[in-house]
Amino acid sequence: MFEILSPGNRLAEMNRKFKFYERYGVEEYYIYDPERLDLAGWLHRDGELAMIEEMSGWVSPRLQISFEFPSTGLELYYPDGRRFLTSVELHQQAEAAQQQAEAAQQQAQAAQRQAEAAQRQAEAAQRQAQESEQLARRAEEELAAEKVRSQRLAEQLKRLGIDPDSQV
Repeated sequence: MFEILSPGNRLAEMNRKFKFYERYGVEEYYIYDPERLDLAGWLHRDGELAMIEEMSGWVSPRLQISFEFPSTGLELYYPDGRRFLTSVELHQQAEAAQQQAEAAQQQAQAAQRQAEAAQRQAEAAQRQAQESEQLARRAEEELAAEKVRSQRLAEQLKRLGIDPDSQV
């Protein structure tokens, strides 16, 4: 059990809580006063809560978290040595994560717009290539038709006794 005192806490109330926790076998009980930067702790032994003499450097037997007391106030550490973050630090991390997420979303949207523009360009190039192919086919067809007309004309000239290959 971990309690953080506030100006509204009363001594009688805290004593009742202490006796309740002791009676019902709370394994560990800690009270932190942030105004006085004071931490007190008790460990359940032989049916009662016994005071922990030195809290700085204390490691909770149940949670394996450690308590340190630099001049700035209480710091708690996970079993792996990482410090518990303050609410301000957690808020800053959340804001930073939010900003990163927004930046990533903006980058994704920009990439999507670029992909859409590239798709439109590819489609335009495809249409242009198809139009060029159609023009080339029409030119080939016209050339073939022109050859046929040329051959017919040459045949007509030959029937009239004119050599179309001779130069006059």
